[in-house]
Amino acid sequence: MTITPLDATPKVGINLKIGGMSCASCVNRVEKALQGVPGVVSANVNLARESARVTATPGTATVADLAKAVEKAGYSAWLEKPAVLGQSHAHHDMAHHHMDDHDMAGMQGGMDHMHHGGPDRSQLILAAVLTVPVVLMAMVPDMVPSLDTYIRTHIGIFPWRLIEAVLTTIVLFGPGLVFFKIGVPALLRGAPEMNSLVALGSFAAWAYSLVATFAPEIFPEGTANVYFEAAAVISTLILLGRFLEARARGEAGSAIEHLLRLAPDTATVLRAGAPVSVKLDTIVPGDVLLVRPGDRVPLDGEVTDGSSLVDESMLTGESRPVNKAVGAEVFGGTVNGNGSLTVRVTKVGADTVLARIVHMVGEAQGAKLPVQALVDKVTGWFVPAVIAIALLTFVLWFAFGPRPSLAFAVVNMVAVLIVACPCAMGLATPVSVMVAMGRSAQLGILFRDATALQTLRDVKTVAFDKTGTLTEGHPALTDIQVSPGFDEGEVVAFAAAVEALSEHPLGKALVAAAQTRGLTIPKADDFHATPGFGVAATIGGNAVAIGSARFMAKLGVDISTFDAAAGQLSAAGKSPLFVAVNNRAAAIFAVADPLKPSAAPAIAALKKDGLSLAMVTGDRKATAEAVARTLGIDKVEAEILPEGKADAVKALRPANGKIAFVGDGINDAPALAAADVGLAVGTGTDIAIETADVVLMRGDLGAVAGAIDLSRATLRNIAQNLFWAFGYNVILIPVAAGALYGFGHILLSPMLAAAAMAFSSIFVVGNALRLRRFTPRV
Repeated sequence: MTITPLDATPKVGINLKIGGMSCASCVNRVEKALQGVPGVVSANVNLARESARVTATPGTATVADLAKAVEKAGYSAWLEKPAVLGQSHAHHDMAHHHMDDHDMAGMQGGMDHMHHGGPDRSQLILAAVLTVPVVLMAMVPDMVPSLDTYIRTHIGIFPWRLIEAVLTTIVLFGPGLVFFKIGVPALLRGAPEMNSLVALGSFAAWAYSLVATFAPEIFPEGTANVYFEAAAVISTLILLGRFLEARARGEAGSAIEHLLRLAPDTATVLRAGAPVSVKLDTIVPGDVLLVRPGDRVPLDGEVTDGSSLVDESMLTGESRPVNKAVGAEVFGGTVNGNGSLTVRVTKVGADTVLARIVHMVGEAQGAKLPVQALVDKVTGWFVPAVIAIALLTFVLWFAFGPRPSLAFAVVNMVAVLIVACPCAMGLATPVSVMVAMGRSAQLGILFRDATALQTLRDVKTVAFDKTGTLTEGHPALTDIQVSPGFDEGEVVAFAAAVEALSEHPLGKALVAAAQTRGLTIPKADDFHATPGFGVAATIGGNAVAIGSARFMAKLGVDISTFDAAAGQLSAAGKSPLFVAVNNRAAAIFAVADPLKPSAAPAIAALKKDGLSLAMVTGDRKATAEAVARTLGIDKVEAEILPEGKADAVKALRPANGKIAFVGDGINDAPALAAADVGLAVGTGTDIAIETADVVLMRGDLGAVAGAIDLSRATLRNIAQNLFWAFGYNVILIPVAAGALYGFGHILLSPMLAAAAMAFSSIFVVGNALRLRRFTPRV
């Protein structure tokens, strides 16, 4: 169930893959191009995923319209096919989604355009093979004077430089042609980007060297130097950097790839009682599957025969296998243990839990955090500013630099163009988000809204629902005290026999307690219930009664020996029940909704972080306060009606800062929506999960602290990336321009500038990949 605001305008979402993006400025241009298409409400482009999420009003923007707008901006676009379980992400990503002829025609050019996820390995090898001799030819003669003399006297400077020129030209206009094909049109459109900087820098070094080779006479004596090695190395190093970056980005996005492979390609269906292997996409709800020991469960369903332990860790992060028997739910992608199961399929395709997880992870990975807005503003003018600085560098060195001023001017201008790296700034946030979302999915923490990843870091208070969230959500026998002369096991068995005939939830707790202890439950006769008081029956000639203190008083049973125990149990928020056998007080039971084992460690971890804790519940005040005392929760709002929970959460905000609310039931949905971040326990209802920002796939409350820890770790990682990306550019662009020339004539070689630029992006992606090793404390 999805709650739609009353004033909501219908919208459609379109997911596109984008080819040709290489830096943050590309993101801005693609977004502007998409936002300019009539009917588009919003466009969110993600550099790390090379994707765009477009929201439009129905019947307006088509996929072909969007593709043409992107192509006009100098990039390529095609429809991203939805994830298909059992199929690799790389395969479904490049496949054409079903579309009409008009859309297909508009998309064809985009698909033919180079998908700029990284250079081809063979092109990189060719560039490297050609560049190495150019570098050796340029540097070795300077290091070996006798070789330099031999070249000048026996080979000649011109033939030597001609070989350098030929090899460098092949590098620039072979493997390096991509920089010109993308960068030059962008420059001519007045929208330069990363490729434009590389194209300008490498071309300037190559052209200057070419003139110095073929017309050295136009230069002052001894100043006709060549920089072919710089031009070749620039192209090769940046190709290498993009290749490594693309591989690292592939590792960053491997979470969805792994999730997609969890579901098998085929399943064994029982047809007329005989097992038949069929493709997963041919199965429909109602089909009966045979899941053998060790097999992956193909689709969601209900066990109709057999029992086994099933490993659900890939969905929930819970390492302990879960026992599945007849009537239990099983989920596609989980691993069956040593028992054989017969499963009736209940959900297929996009409705399965695994498919929903894949969708949620993909959406969250592609979303932008609020912190990205600053980066977008800076990168909007970054490349034009770099070109302006490079031109200023040329003018100043040419006008005021030492001889040969033209050579100094060209080399330093090239260094400025090459060292600048908007790629690192563009990748700083989205790659960290991509890795964090993948890691959170492995831990059973699903962010439906990536913005919650940033908001969680700033949360000051965590408020919990009680029943089903902090507690198990069902009553259980927690305490027992037996009068002298009575056997505890016999009393429990008698109580269970009577309560087995009752429909009361407390009665079910006593039956469950007897079954857990392995007791034989005898047959009860002459059962009768007194509403609001208790129940009674005869067991083997013994009159057995169970109920409240009022019931015992009505029957004339003296329970004064249990007065102290009853007071203690009531103070602890538990419900005391008395058992009488043949009109004698036999025992006092305490039935309560027990705390989840994970509740106390989770609360302790949150308190250790300095967070204030609250409980918002509809339960009785005495019970709620007893639970709060046990766990160490500071503030309790009890006896709150479902519609009042949202108001209670809002009321906490002024004094407590940003609020996170954790709940599991239908009555928690308003509070989940009202909180700054809503976290739904995944064992709860669909409406709670749909309303929450974060879904905890297992009932373990340690995941609350885990989600907050992950949020803080991710934002720290993003801060590190941004510090590096901005700091790198702020420091090295002035150095490349010659700011340190007055201190020992220090200049930045264009080759070193290219290496630094390539490393900067790899550093950002590599730092983001550290989040794959994130481990929560509880």
